[in-house]
Amino acid sequence: MAESVTIARPYAQAIFRLARESRNLAEWSERLQRLAMIARDPEMAAVVRNPKFSSRQVSELFLSIAGEAGNKETVSFVTLLAENERLEILSEISEIFEQLKSDDEGVKVALITSAFPLEDSQLRLLMSQLEEHFGSRLQSQVDVDPSLIGGVRVAVGDQILDASVRGKLDAMAAALKN
Repeated sequence: MAESVTIARPYAQAIFRLARESRNLAEWSERLQRLAMIARDPEMAAVVRNPKFSSRQVSELFLSIAGEAGNKETVSFVTLLAENERLEILSEISEIFEQLKSDDEGVKVALITSAFPLEDSQLRLLMSQLEEHFGSRLQSQVDVDPSLIGGVRVAVGDQILDASVRGKLDAMAAALKN
């Protein structure tokens, strides 16, 4: 994984610069997500790895499925990836692009781990409280972990707020040991 992220980073940075200069961040975000979804498809992955198909054939197939055959920038990008045998890292390119876009827009990601699934109203309330606490716009990413017993644990960057029952029990256990 670390190797593919290292390989994907220069591609994502180049596309990000292009998108920002042309003021098309949202369009490129959607485009990359669509291309990444195509790359993750098992049948398409088999075609990409199949040596019987040339890079040109693979890129043309990719572009036709994505509906991007008429977009010069996308054609150049997909062709470059196909020629360099990098179509399989489109998911990583998309993820890094989204991080760069969020950083540029001043949005941070809040990784929320909850003991139970959160309802939309609960998530909206929590996000408004977290945005006030961190003084930044936040984008939520929610996971469910029943081992927390109750409550939530939130990570924004390197800051962690642990309001879970498991976290409180662990803190009590540590205090009792001391």
